[in-house]
Amino acid sequence: MNVIELMRDRLALLQAEHLDIEDESAQHAGHAGARSGGGHYRLHIVSAAFNGKTTLARHRMVYDALGELMHHQIHALSITAHTPQEL
Repeated sequence: MNVIELMRDRLALLQAEHLDIEDESAQHAGHAGARSGGGHYRLHIVSAAFNGKTTLARHRMVYDALGELMHHQIHALSITAHTPQEL
């Protein structure tokens, strides 16, 4: 499984209505995180699980779902997290 597939698998617990993950690692070639093998990703996720949650709480939910991927395979992650009503 590649990193994006692993991310999708882990984020499934948030029951996203929309999930888009973009690998931006090539834009960061030569960066220290890229040299160590960690990728750079942009995530857009829409889930009812975010209802009533602050931006910080939503990001923590994403980080918790991704678990150890955040310590090894993912060096940088840009998150946009919305509820269905916010679209």
